Amino acid sequence: MPLSKPPAVNTSVEERQTNAAARRAKGEFVRGISGFRSVLGKDADFPAEPGRYHLFVALNCPWCHRVTLARNILGLADSITLDVAFPSRTNGDDAVEANRWEFNPQRIAPLTGTTLPECTAETGTGQQFRLAKQIYEAEGSDEASVPILYDKKTSRIVANESAEIIRMLNAQAGRLGSTLPDTARPDLYPSGDENAPLRAEIDTLNEQIYTHINNGAYKAGFSSSQEVYAEAFATYFDTLGALEARLKADDRPYLAGDRFTEADLRLFPTLYRHDPVYYVRMKLNGAMILDYPHLWRWLCRVYALPGVAASNSLVHCRQGYFGRSWNNVVPLGPLRPMGYPEAYAHPELAR
Repeated sequence: MPLSKPPAVNTSVEERQTNAAARRAKGEFVRGISGFRSVLGKDADFPAEPGRYHLFVALNCPWCHRVTLARNILGLADSITLDVAFPSRTNGDDAVEANRWEFNPQRIAPLTGTTLPECTAETGTGQQFRLAKQIYEAEGSDEASVPILYDKKTSRIVANESAEIIRMLNAQAGRLGSTLPDTARPDLYPSGDENAPLRAEIDTLNEQIYTHINNGAYKAGFSSSQEVYAEAFATYFDTLGALEARLKADDRPYLAGDRFTEADLRLFPTLYRHDPVYYVRMKLNGAMILDYPHLWRWLCRVYALPGVAASNSLVHCRQGYFGRSWNNVVPLGPLRPMGYPEAYAHPELAR
């Protein structure tokens, strides 16, 4: 029998790995693929139950930001526990390994000169691991990334692909113990035949946003090729322009119309970081989000939703991104027209 074709890559979730080694050798940043892909609530090993699941995240990581947003927006903060890694990875003199996510609430952040109150020890496994890598090693995996959705009952990793985690949290929010009633809880990806056109619109937006904005920022910032960087830079700002035009056309409040959806949630972490971090760190200095009035007002609108502001920290973002730069010095701005994230409470700042 002929070999079956491999499944098509969902480019709204992950990057094609074709010729990945050769592409990296030419200076392109190529994101790897997450290995844990169970589906909470559908796989028999992982039923949807309140209090059973745990998240390991780093607040500077935009992929983790998707997950903390979903947890808060869906009313799951009380039923899904959470550990937060320090935003800078381990140093070269680490006793175990360098460049790893570390759960160390006693570590001092150079930006503030103090510990960061959001950081925690590792409490999800019962083993008090210090490194996220050790959570994977307990299952025989050599992965090391966050976020991780973890089953405290069976001591197993459920999933580590952020796009899939937010989708399953949305689908199982009620069974997982959401504190929000069904009528008050956003449905990020509505089911049912009547919502098929909306899901198709969300899918199209997700692919555009992931490829050109979410991952595109990394294509620009972490490229070692001027040509690859220039292409990612142009595509990033072309896509911002298209999204600005989309919001402007009918003055819609959200990307897919009148309701906040998964597409808005997936765009927010990148735009939240753009002005105070990516403009400099990712060399995306073509414009600020403040230069796109409809996108700026959208950003402020999302930031004002219940639970969104508490889902992240720009202190962690600044420390995490610039703490990995060549000299580890963190820029203090921008300060005009005002500092961030305070500016996100002022939609009128848009030019």
